[in-house]
Amino acid sequence: MMDIIDLSLPQLALSLRRGELSSREIAQAYLDQIERLEPQLHAFITPTPELALAQANQADSRLSEWRKAPHGDLPHLCGIPLAIKDVLCTAGVRCTCGSRILENFVPPYSATAVERLLEDGVLLLGKTNTDEFAMGSSTENSAFGTTRNPWDPERVPGGSSGGSAAAVAARMAPAALGTDTGGSVRQPASYCGVVGLKPTYGRVSRFGLVAFGSSLDTVGVFGQTVAEVALIYQRIAGHDPKDSTCVDLPLNSIKLDQTPGTALKGLRIGIPDEYFHTAVAGSGIQSEVETSIRQAIAQMESFGATVEIIHLRYTPYALPVYYLIAPAEASANLARYDGVRYGARTENASSMWDVFYKTRGGKFGAEVKRRIMLGAYALSAGYYEAYYGQAQKARTLIKEEFERAFQSVDVIAAPTTPTTAFRIGEHADDPLSMYLEDIFTLPANLAGVPAVTFPVGFDRQGLPIGMQLMAAHFQEERLLQIAHAYQLVSEWHLHQPPLSKPHSNRLTL
Repeated sequence: MMDIIDLSLPQLALSLRRGELSSREIAQAYLDQIERLEPQLHAFITPTPELALAQANQADSRLSEWRKAPHGDLPHLCGIPLAIKDVLCTAGVRCTCGSRILENFVPPYSATAVERLLEDGVLLLGKTNTDEFAMGSSTENSAFGTTRNPWDPERVPGGSSGGSAAAVAARMAPAALGTDTGGSVRQPASYCGVVGLKPTYGRVSRFGLVAFGSSLDTVGVFGQTVAEVALIYQRIAGHDPKDSTCVDLPLNSIKLDQTPGTALKGLRIGIPDEYFHTAVAGSGIQSEVETSIRQAIAQMESFGATVEIIHLRYTPYALPVYYLIAPAEASANLARYDGVRYGARTENASSMWDVFYKTRGGKFGAEVKRRIMLGAYALSAGYYEAYYGQAQKARTLIKEEFERAFQSVDVIAAPTTPTTAFRIGEHADDPLSMYLEDIFTLPANLAGVPAVTFPVGFDRQGLPIGMQLMAAHFQEERLLQIAHAYQLVSEWHLHQPPLSKPHSNRLTL
């Protein structure tokens, strides 16, 4: 008999509608899994079991009423539990952003993406761990401890949305929200063997998301399958007048085709030569990663897709461009945390300036301080045009290069990360090597285009490998259709980490 936590989100939704399962039973199954694995993985900063069960009771009442008149309107996600990255505000539940400076902050309102899910009757299992203010690639920068990868607890889950990715991979939640500023959904999704979607910038409201890089931040989705991600994406996407950067464009209902050839036949796949070049990937791509990517592309070709080598010559500049623009925006966004206007305050200060220095110096972690200093320098008088100004010009070139590429191909296929998950502490003393982990994900954020990552294999150590697809602005449906078509003819997404089951065996390859 299949466990509740082994059911897909669509299966859970169908069971709820039929009355085969109650929302409370589903919530309890996931809460039990969290209780069992949380001490080992530390995927959550703030679990919310009491809230989840109270919301489950409300959902069960709503479902009971619907069954009496089943032709009425019932949100597809009603009664489904989810996890939320701890940078998205949730009314009445603390939002720490992985930082001591917000350790006791309880927002009075919810982010638009969260609010839309709650309106549908979604249950909140808890707030997941994150690198402090979403600044990191490993979730080692959280002030509340490191999250561990379910496939190997000695390795990182990726970051900054590592808690959400680990929770979904370990069946502690059927799906989760994360955020992606430079790869913070896709990179951990790849490391943890789940699906991760970064929508087009402006497609999902940023209202209620604690800002890191305002021109780059994107709310994204994790799921075990593409179908789950598509369901949640459709609900959180769409215009929001509370966010001036949120576009007002029609949002089509996504119906995933169950015939692989429909999405893949005639599909034009671009393979950027630069993504497989060692000058871009630092020390180079892990051979097993490249092999798995090429095998996945070959499988798509067998269903009628065509492949073309393309060039994205500005790709090598993505890393320095990002690490000028993102820290500059972070330094401005985090200026409000000064011990007076916002956040925690250090006691025993002798003057106003002493409050500033001691609060920011004592409450911010090392990586946040590093990025604030980088950003402040890039924006300072005499250096603004040489650094920040030039970075913005280069960003425009990167964006225009993507737009030209999508005139000749439908999607761009590439590795999500150069390697599989690295060991905890491996890059602790080398920030540049840590930053290079995002080398393949940064360009999509700079260009504002959507991207999805999904499992395409494992390395010899049993660690997941992910491939990302990028498409033109607002082409999320195309990306999801293609990724779903691949999952119809592959089984990589069906594997579970050994510890997700009390007595399961490690995957043998």
